[in-house]
Amino acid sequence: RYLHYVLNKNSTINETNRGLLVETLRSIAEILIWGDQNDSRVFDFFLEKNMLMYFHKMMNQRSNNQICTQLLQTLSILFENIRNETSLYYLLSNNHVNSIIIHKFDFSDEEVLAYYISFLKTLSLKLNTQTIHFFFNERKNDFPLYTEAIKFFNHSESMVRIAVRTLTLNVYKVGDQNMLNFIRDKTADPYFWNLVWFIGNHAIELDNCAQKEADHLRCNNLKDIVADHLDHLHYLHDILSLDIQDLSCILTEHLLDRLLIPLYVYSLVKRRPDVGQVFNGLDLFCRVYNLADSDFLFFQDTPRISSLVSLFLLSQIMLIMSYPPLVSSLVDIILNGDELMHAFVLKAGSKSNSVASIRTFQGPEQTLEESLVARGVNTEGYMFLGKASMLSLGLALFSLISFSNPLLVRNIFVVLYCIASIYKIIKNSFVNNKFLLILRLFFEALRNSLECSNNDGEALFALCVVHAAINNRATQSIRFHSTTSHSTTATQSIPASCVSRLTELFLLSSPGSRVRTVTVEMAIILLKQLVQHKENDGKVTTTATQSIRFHSTTTSTLQLRHFYKEDEMFLDMFEDEFRQMKSKPLNVEHLMMDATLLLPITGTPLTGIEFSKRLPCGEVEHTRRAIRVFLMMRELCLALMGRQETRLPLSKVEYSVHLEDVLDLNNSDLISCTVKTEDKRMRRFLVIDEAQFILVEPDTTKLGWGVVKFVARLQDVETAPDKEDSRSLFITIHQPFAVRSLTKVHARPILSAKFVFDDYIRCMSARQRLQRRRTMLKQDKLHNIAQLLELPAMATPP
Repeated sequence: RYLHYVLNKNSTINETNRGLLVETLRSIAEILIWGDQNDSRVFDFFLEKNMLMYFHKMMNQRSNNQICTQLLQTLSILFENIRNETSLYYLLSNNHVNSIIIHKFDFSDEEVLAYYISFLKTLSLKLNTQTIHFFFNERKNDFPLYTEAIKFFNHSESMVRIAVRTLTLNVYKVGDQNMLNFIRDKTADPYFWNLVWFIGNHAIELDNCAQKEADHLRCNNLKDIVADHLDHLHYLHDILSLDIQDLSCILTEHLLDRLLIPLYVYSLVKRRPDVGQVFNGLDLFCRVYNLADSDFLFFQDTPRISSLVSLFLLSQIMLIMSYPPLVSSLVDIILNGDELMHAFVLKAGSKSNSVASIRTFQGPEQTLEESLVARGVNTEGYMFLGKASMLSLGLALFSLISFSNPLLVRNIFVVLYCIASIYKIIKNSFVNNKFLLILRLFFEALRNSLECSNNDGEALFALCVVHAAINNRATQSIRFHSTTSHSTTATQSIPASCVSRLTELFLLSSPGSRVRTVTVEMAIILLKQLVQHKENDGKVTTTATQSIRFHSTTTSTLQLRHFYKEDEMFLDMFEDEFRQMKSKPLNVEHLMMDATLLLPITGTPLTGIEFSKRLPCGEVEHTRRAIRVFLMMRELCLALMGRQETRLPLSKVEYSVHLEDVLDLNNSDLISCTVKTEDKRMRRFLVIDEAQFILVEPDTTKLGWGVVKFVARLQDVETAPDKEDSRSLFITIHQPFAVRSLTKVHARPILSAKFVFDDYIRCMSARQRLQRRRTMLKQDKLHNIAQLLELPAMATPP
């Protein structure tokens, strides 16, 4: 009551009472939340006095932004914490909330904007089939919560954009049909067109940034743009995943016609083909209707991005999006190449705003706000527009024949000719092989990207695109074979076509090449998938197996022979690479989030780029690369032949004992000792098995048994005598090679302690056993590596 009295007494805002009103508004939210959960009378009083009306009156005054900020904050807190449905309905009644939503705030103040967007987002979280009617006026076709929010879809502040996306998804999820009809007919077309245009400009900005950026250590701007693009894709995926047919149809149309095909797919082609040489039989038609290359819409000059960025973005789309009409159409155009026909055809009668939709990347004629006003949003007497009928298709086509525009006239003839000739083009031998190849223009560009004699950047992304396309559940119905033709090249299946390029890529992965190990690993993953593909008739498997076996037994083996050395460093590297290959398989989704892949390929570890994503530097890294390529090619060869690995890991008993295992010590050769560290002194028994260094503690409950308290690899053990005490040894257990090699500073050992034995004899015996077992273990493992490389036992490199 006191707070109401304060508001009533200070109905006019001035410099004197501004601070008091701000504090009053803050207190009102706290009391209302308490009352909602503890005493309903508090809320009843709030409603009785119609306090929201006071809020609205305060905003309508020329108050400063501090009052507006506090009002929005109070309302956000209030709606976020209210639990009683009846209280919520009372708050939303009388349209006070909608009046606040459409109030003209000063959005140049970032704080006001932040609280306003937060307020709208909070309201959207309260939406359901009942509360939606408080926001959506079915009679007037008015929905300010949604229409005001989407105006900020392209705001420079990422948090604002995220809030708008969350709000729109919350609105779509309600599922009220009348509300969805309003969104479809009033806002979907301009909103999605503006959204697609915004995403496309982000892609162009990403391309410009990638071309200018060269410093791997200072590429935060590039990383931010890539992260934004990923956010866009996840948002689009979330909309399509709701499976609202009308909205999904409009969004899919805009994505394909105004972004993915004209900007991303067209950018795969680096050079315009010669249309006059491609078509056989169309020359007369072109002369009759005075057609030139520029009349073919696909070949018009439109904004492009580099093929590297295009492949990168397409791979992200294939990995994230899974809406069948969108993904299957996109994959079909890339792989089976019917876009040349689509590029000539003007679409009409669609659910979008324009009567004719051309596949070109272009911005909308009006801003989103102007489009909403033009469609009658927030006005009285708005005429509700229905879906486009079949009649609109004919009217749209007729309206295109405007003799004041010769280009449109010529394009109409192209449309009519293509429709009349489509059967001939597909069924008859009227068209030559060059035409069939141009039909797969984009796939050929994708396939040519696998050529990586100078740089494997495009090859890596092309591999990811094909991998994602094959594994996307939306592409199961896509045929991966080419159009019928007498040409061997044209009829070669897509799996076989890719396999031939992949085998060429493997041959390029020799020392000194520009192919990174991540590209080789990605190629191996894709090759396995192509071999296992449902359209593989067996010839692909045979061809791939023969090529890979040859490469595995010659190129990769010979490369590793060159680096083979009989020392612990080489052995450590070999085992480390094998462990990493098994424990850290390539995650393609995470790989395609890495913005640094767009930068020039580096060959120095100083950039912080992980080893697999850069070129090797120095003898050690070249050795590691040769080992990794050998192991990956060996695994691939065995997989193609259907065999199991029987010779790796080098030691099968290396991790046979684990901490807290209980061991039978009756038949073991034990050496009792005292282990002294900086802060402890422990009595233990030392056990040295084939590959492990083990410390056990006698089991007090079971005579002759012991509990494992420490275990490490035997080859990581280093011993040194204590010159002052003949009964003692200094024993250090080093970190595995992977940890030591990747740490810039000297890695702390796993264990560094003084071992005190009962006498000099036992001390010497322990040291000799450790040295002898380590030597035997090293020789056995090096012998196994030599056998893998088909070298004479314990031989030196050629």
